[in-house]
Amino acid sequence: MNHIGEVAGVDGNGGALDFWSFVDLAGRRLSDEFGFPHRVATRLLLTLNRASAIVTYDLESTVHRPRGHSWAAFRLLFVTWLAGPLEPGRAATLAGMSRAAVSNLAKTLVADGMLARTPGERDGRSVILSLTEHGHRAMLEIFTAQNERERQWADVLTETEQQMLIMLLDKLIEGREHVDARERS
Repeated sequence: MNHIGEVAGVDGNGGALDFWSFVDLAGRRLSDEFGFPHRVATRLLLTLNRASAIVTYDLESTVHRPRGHSWAAFRLLFVTWLAGPLEPGRAATLAGMSRAAVSNLAKTLVADGMLARTPGERDGRSVILSLTEHGHRAMLEIFTAQNERERQWADVLTETEQQMLIMLLDKLIEGREHVDARERS
């Protein structure tokens, strides 16, 4: 029993908690027991984070891991494929990663023959990341599978609903300045 007489891991009706009944329980307890007033905001962000985690895990486990790469490696390859050649710092910004993560991933992807590191023109320490010919061929194959999986996910919504969700997510992201959000740059 926990401090309010409920059995741990059980919803208010005696059933085992799943994620969604946990979200309901969290909203109820945070509001009723602790007095937090922004119940819908909490539910929105829990749902957004859960959706992102589910889709990311699905893409990684069905598309990328079977091909020997992580989601992070795909993100670096993707931005280099479409925007490259790039300096690692710019690749990090576009992929939403740290420079250290890009540096570590680049070593592996260079060893795998997917990326090339060449000296940059700016100074003696700068480098440029670009896809190799093998990397280009692989990205066409990888993104074909990714894009099909994206379509399968998106088909749950009508085209109008997809556009509405994009619009709402864009609005949420644009509002980051209002909350002085921290983000990788």
